[in-house]
Amino acid sequence: MSEEIVFISGASRGIGTAIAENFANKGYKVIGTSRNSFTFDSDNKNLIPLSLDITNRDSISECIDYLKENNLTPSILVNNAGITSDQLFLRMKDKDWDNVIATNLTGTFNLTKALIKGMIKNRYGRIINISSVSGLMGNPGQVNYSSAKAGLSGFTKSLAKEVGSRGITVNSIAPGFIETDMTSYLDENAKEKLIQDIPLKRLGSVDDIAELAIFLASDESAYITGQTISVDGGLFMY
Repeated sequence: MSEEIVFISGASRGIGTAIAENFANKGYKVIGTSRNSFTFDSDNKNLIPLSLDITNRDSISECIDYLKENNLTPSILVNNAGITSDQLFLRMKDKDWDNVIATNLTGTFNLTKALIKGMIKNRYGRIINISSVSGLMGNPGQVNYSSAKAGLSGFTKSLAKEVGSRGITVNSIAPGFIETDMTSYLDENAKEKLIQDIPLKRLGSVDDIAELAIFLASDESAYITGQTISVDGGLFMY
């Protein structure tokens, strides 16, 4: 059983919750965060919920102090927190752009910069960024979201080259359409239309993403870094 500590942002629902629970079930101690207070449905004692606003650097500093005081310095970071604010470009308000970039891209910078110091000191770490197929292929109405997620690809590659010699790997997972509350708003006709474009003819599950995250955090993936791996049923191939 692993004694490693995993830090997961955006862990209160959907993919983040699934990643947190899967890690916890495999014996990892998991710190899961969300902007608002929350609790995990699971009673697994390895799960620790914390409130954290990754767009607020003071909030991150307070969190880092808490981790140090409680000997909870993580060796694995999963940057999962993200928001959408979809709108056609000509109608997109400045705040729609600013908020999405602040959370999905700058928030990843903020949190990674704070937590990578311990990994560098220990000469070991795993950083896993949850991107999106939208960042690879684009999506109408998501110029802000697609831009932020595309930015994660450059972030991943550049950081991987900087810290690889310190025993730290940096990779991204790009989910396609996954069965979560973010896709639950789709009616059956819209869902069927989406599925027709997916070679595997189904939406993905949150566990599809969680299992890959666990692999990328493991020793078995030690020679994989700087990669963006799509988990989308074949929706986007390159």
